[in-house]
Amino acid sequence: MMGSTQITTAYISHGGGPLPLLEMQSSEAAARPNYHREMIDALTALSEEIPKPNAIVVVSAHWESREINVTTNAYPTLIYDYYGFPEEAYSIRYDAIGEPSLATSIVDGLNKKGINASGNGTRGFDHGMFIPLSIMYPDADIPVVQLSLAADLNAAKHVALGEALRDILAAHQSIDRILVLGSGSSFHNMKGFFDNSDVALKRARNFNAWLQDTVHSSAYSESERKGKLIEWFKGPYALYAHPREEHLLPLHVCYGLNNRASDKAISLTLLTKPASMFLWQNTL
Repeated sequence: MMGSTQITTAYISHGGGPLPLLEMQSSEAAARPNYHREMIDALTALSEEIPKPNAIVVVSAHWESREINVTTNAYPTLIYDYYGFPEEAYSIRYDAIGEPSLATSIVDGLNKKGINASGNGTRGFDHGMFIPLSIMYPDADIPVVQLSLAADLNAAKHVALGEALRDILAAHQSIDRILVLGSGSSFHNMKGFFDNSDVALKRARNFNAWLQDTVHSSAYSESERKGKLIEWFKGPYALYAHPREEHLLPLHVCYGLNNRASDKAISLTLLTKPASMFLWQNTL
C-alpha cells in the first residue's frame, strides 16, 4: 500500500436508460414493473454495505474515446444519452460536483504509465453515472470523476487500465475513501432482452454462470482468471450476451484494480435476463 487511501471497487449493472428512476418515481405501485426492482435493491444494499466514499470514480460503458478521457470540470452537467422516453426522463437532476484535483492526478498518472489519457473539461456525466448513483447516493453529495473506455475496446488494455489506476489512486492521499464504480451491464443484448424463449434464457443463464465462476471462484490462479476475462468471448454464449463488449469492459477495469477474485458476487434478474454485480472490498 502506497498511502492511506481506502479503495472499494464495484462492477454494477445500471439498467435500461432512465427506466430504473422512472420506476422508482411511479406513484402507483402497480405501474412499477419488476424490470429493475432487484437491481435497485442491490444497489441500495451495496451503498449501505460499503464505507461511504469521499470521492467516486466511474468507468462508464457510455463513453468511448480514442485515448482515455477523464472529466476535469468542477461542475459537470448531465448528458441525457437515451432516446424515446417520457418527458420526465430529460429533467432528471443529479447535482454532484467534479473532483478536478483527482481527475488531473489520474490523467498525469496514466500518461506516466504509458497509457494515453487527456482531461476533458466540457463533457458532462452520462446515464452510466447518474442513474446508479441516484439510487446509491441520492443526495449527490460525493464528488465524482468519470473515465471513458478506450475506443478499441481491447479487453487486455482495460485490465491494464485498472492496474494503473490502483497505483494512481493509492498515491492520492488527500482523499481517504474512494469508490471505483464500473458501470455497465453483464448482459447487454438489446434484442435478447425482449426474447422470452427458453433458448434465450438458457443462453443468458449459461453466460451469467460462467461470469460468476470466472470472477468470484477461488479455484483459479490469477493468471488463469485474467486469461479467461481477456478471452471473455470464449465463454458460453458470450457473443450472444455481448454482441458488442462496451458494457462488459468496465468489469475488466475493476478486475485490474484488484487482480483477485471478487469478495462478493451478486446474481439478479435485470429486465428479463440474469445479471451480475461484483464487489471488492479493501482494494489496497
